[in-house]
Amino acid sequence: MKLSQFKFDLPLNLIAQNPTKRREDSRMMVIDRKTGNIENRNFKDILDYFDDKDVFVVNNTKVFPARMYGRKEKTGAKIEVFLLRELNKPNRLWDVIVDPARKIRVGNKLYFGENDELVAEVIDNTTSRGRTIRFLWDEDEESFKKMLEFLGETPLPKYIKRKPDEEDKERYQTVYAKYEGAVAAPTAGLHFSKELIKRCEIKGVRFSEVTLHTGLGTFRPIEVEDLSKHKMDAEYYRIDENACKIVNKAKETGHRICSIGTTTMRAMESSFTAQKLLKPSEGWTNTFIHPPYDFNVADSLVTNFHLPKTSLLIMACAFAGYDLIMEAYKRAIKDKYRFFSYGDAMLIL
Repeated sequence: MKLSQFKFDLPLNLIAQNPTKRREDSRMMVIDRKTGNIENRNFKDILDYFDDKDVFVVNNTKVFPARMYGRKEKTGAKIEVFLLRELNKPNRLWDVIVDPARKIRVGNKLYFGENDELVAEVIDNTTSRGRTIRFLWDEDEESFKKMLEFLGETPLPKYIKRKPDEEDKERYQTVYAKYEGAVAAPTAGLHFSKELIKRCEIKGVRFSEVTLHTGLGTFRPIEVEDLSKHKMDAEYYRIDENACKIVNKAKETGHRICSIGTTTMRAMESSFTAQKLLKPSEGWTNTFIHPPYDFNVADSLVTNFHLPKTSLLIMACAFAGYDLIMEAYKRAIKDKYRFFSYGDAMLIL
């Protein structure tokens, strides 16, 4: 399929700027792949579709305050640095995106904080906007982490046209987040409150946790018309033995496996056996799922409503079928569903 097939007109006022008052208060469009039926529900109704011993697989990655603002040495020019991933702990090396990139060259020093609490040196160019920087910090790891938290801000996507506030620190994070490393939230999981999870467990639905640290690669624009030529940035993932036991027992006994989010799906589709069971593994995945694709582990998917021509929309089409998803998106726009990170949910059965 071609990238241009995933273009649609999205009114900008449908891109959610704030979360709902309560996590489970978001709307949920339910799509049945077998019948083609589409219905409008609320997210708290998700339990109407699952039973005892079904499994929700979630991504327990944790977002860190990845966006920092500083200034360039000598000129004092303001710069934004978006932390992507730590390359080397002892040497404080990080891959970052800088803006404006044209002003940031190898050898430049960057200063962060009102009193220059943190200094970094640019040591390499990686892409047109990408740099490798070294933080000049001699104290221990714990104090360095606290300094990043103090100077960094919640990395809300750019299409949210406001500054992050205290509420975002909690709401742009799932309630089950554990392992820090993501620069974007696994947004399908944002709809789960602790109370809703408790209701799921009372009904007998089990939770299996995997980790995939969402990077900017998930959101990087696709620049090739032929989807088979698109290369995803690699993202770290980990699936342990316990997660596999929960999922595989449910599969072998004929129960449903629901992937909570596209990042969870990518992790599972990076680690399965010939029998289509989940297997333990750890590493980096650049799996790009686009039609046609045979899914191996999950039989249902919770995802948000995504922007045009994105890898996330393309995966949803691979899972539910192009025509059905594009029809669902037409209805979502007509019915004024809220799109993207703080938006509403879609359950694909």
